[in-house]
Amino acid sequence: MSEHRNVTLGLLQMTMEDSAEANLTKALTMVREAASKGAKIIALPELFMGPYFCIDEKNTAAFDRAESIPGKSTEILGALAAECKIVLVGGSIYEIEGKTRYNTSCIFGPDGAVIGRYRKLHIPHDPGFYEQNYFGSGNAAPEVHSTPYGDIAVGICYDQWFPEFARMAALKGAELIIYPTAIGNAEVEPVDPAIPEDWEGMWRAAQVGHAASNCIYIAACNRVGNEASTHFFGGSFVADPNARLLARGDDTEKILLADIDLSYPKKMQASWRFLLERRPDMYGELTKGK
Repeated sequence: MSEHRNVTLGLLQMTMEDSAEANLTKALTMVREAASKGAKIIALPELFMGPYFCIDEKNTAAFDRAESIPGKSTEILGALAAECKIVLVGGSIYEIEGKTRYNTSCIFGPDGAVIGRYRKLHIPHDPGFYEQNYFGSGNAAPEVHSTPYGDIAVGICYDQWFPEFARMAALKGAELIIYPTAIGNAEVEPVDPAIPEDWEGMWRAAQVGHAASNCIYIAACNRVGNEASTHFFGGSFVADPNARLLARGDDTEKILLADIDLSYPKKMQASWRFLLERRPDMYGELTKGK
């Protein structure tokens, strides 16, 4: 058996206000606190620089929040990663490149350099989550980033629901997938009033399933608080390859810490063989489109 590779993971469950500067200042403070408690991989929530503007179907003022990458925010986050000697998953930033805006996460190494950049692939368009009015879709498959503390992949929020994303990342060698997130309970009509809906439970169950079926760690870092008609329920968590929850947040602002052993996924994958015994020759219909 390989040696243990233990590392502390920190998830920053935050509330946001309108001021991007205030949100960034809070993020810096929370990152430094998590690092002081031993976290070596730290993640921020999705769109942590401001309110979740996609609640509204048409909020053209939100376009002014988009920024270039690299830019001032990524410069500050990179310097923070170097200061704390951590791998920092910088939540996600509202990026603009040319005439297109993206929901983009940057991963910074302990030297402050950008290890990778990921643009959200799956863009929802539901009541309270009108993201297709604000973001273009990324056009690159999930990547695995080798860091001093482990091999990680990053998805963003809605990517959490797609088993294809997690499976691709696992096949590429991801030991941990981190999902910066902005999900909550919006005031919308249920699909069927006679059937109770538990979005938080469903959300968590889908991702714990990814952890179990791929034998990897999964971490979701959600925002909290009430914004317009939506209650962001937090519930950030870390699941291990045995589908155990190592940490789970409530609906308040906090730092979650979890000790994980990144030697464990490869051992589990060798034992359970889910990745080795696939039948890709039978899966062609999955790629035929809608």
